[in-house]
Amino acid sequence: MTTHLIGDTAVLTGRSLRHVTRSMDTVITTAVTPIAIMLLFVFVFGGAIDAGDVPYIAYLLPGILLITIATGVGYTSYRLFLDRQSGIFARFRSMPIAGSSVLWAHVLTSVVANAVSVVLVVLVALLLGFRSGAGVLEWLAVGGILLVFTLALTWVSVIAGLTAKTVDGASALSYPLIFLPFISSAFVPTESMPAPVRWFAENQPVTSIVDSVRALMTGQPVGSELWIALAWCVGILLVAAAVATATHRRRRE
Repeated sequence: MTTHLIGDTAVLTGRSLRHVTRSMDTVITTAVTPIAIMLLFVFVFGGAIDAGDVPYIAYLLPGILLITIATGVGYTSYRLFLDRQSGIFARFRSMPIAGSSVLWAHVLTSVVANAVSVVLVVLVALLLGFRSGAGVLEWLAVGGILLVFTLALTWVSVIAGLTAKTVDGASALSYPLIFLPFISSAFVPTESMPAPVRWFAENQPVTSIVDSVRALMTGQPVGSELWIALAWCVGILLVAAAVATATHRRRRE
């Protein structure tokens, strides 16, 4: 059964990736918005923001990477919705393939596409002067956190793709996800915020994830923030995957 699932997932992932490579503008577009935000904050607002001993581009980059991923998962719900509308799901139901392989194909495609976008954003950050004192292990930890974060948001986007009534509804998921980093420690220290906003910023998942990635990138101690970040990511991932799988199963019956 496991071999059957893996084989079906590999075939359907290949199909989905071919669609992405035929329209690379979607991957590029995913990176354009975060890069524009990064340029805006570095060259317009950066001089007015006190980031302490960390250069502002290094302070800013973790939040920009999360925005990149949040932008990218919107395309996952969009592609999933189009598959539903085109009738391909009904065709898959008539074939002897593992039901969950359809969802996993979209999830793995999201991981690959978002990884490309993240690399593009990091390359632009390097051109803007970003330098990291992190070693190999720290960068592997950064990659691991971003991978789990991508998986968590992608499964949330799968729920949107399965339940949306219109293509606009499927695509709109990314907007609130993109907005969350702006009310976190991604762009300014939370100490500068009014008390109610500061409380929200310090207790929402993006802040712990941003702080952990920033500490790893700059070679600083991570502390307990890393475990809080992982708990948020894994928790969202498990709940979203369970809900998405149950939703898909109900639609197959």
